[in-house]
Amino acid sequence: MGRTSTARERLIDATGELMQSRGYSSLGVAEICAKAEVKKGSFYHFFESKQALTVEAVNAYWKTERGYWNTELAAAGPALDRLRRLLDAMVQLQRRMKEASGTVDGCLLGNLALELSTQEPAVRTRLEEIFDEQIALVAATLDAAADEGAVPRERATAATARAVVAHLEGLVMFAKLKNDPAVLDDLWPHTLLLLGAAG
Repeated sequence: MGRTSTARERLIDATGELMQSRGYSSLGVAEICAKAEVKKGSFYHFFESKQALTVEAVNAYWKTERGYWNTELAAAGPALDRLRRLLDAMVQLQRRMKEASGTVDGCLLGNLALELSTQEPAVRTRLEEIFDEQIALVAATLDAAADEGAVPRERATAATARAVVAHLEGLVMFAKLKNDPAVLDDLWPHTLLLLGAAG
């Protein structure tokens, strides 16, 4: 039986890693192929364009991150505790990144959303779908928190959930800018203020 090629997966992994630290526009197919140790000619066997590869890298990134979201938000316990565990997990990812590489590279989804807001429609559409999914997950958690009396019912809305996701992404952006994950120390206290919840 022939050997199974891992070239496609290596291209996706290399793209996610390079784009998280460098962005989309500064990367070419040749550099991605070199990082993945895949011949440039093979790239077009798997992907019709850099944009198509980027969508797959975004999907792979979200598949991993969605594991954290689903695990923490579906766990047992009060809804606000579950939300805090999720946000803490996102903070720890940034801390581990800084420890491993010396830099806070931020969130691939947020980085690309900022860079590609007016271009690359397929990537932009996929990012929008993922952020909508995140907002829906947080909104369901806020609804449960309101049922438990931990959050005022009028705060358990999609708009508030969007604000929570935006707060997370915004502080991750500032942590990246300052290359300091300590910026994220204020994430939970300020999230409670957004929610109108007791500390």
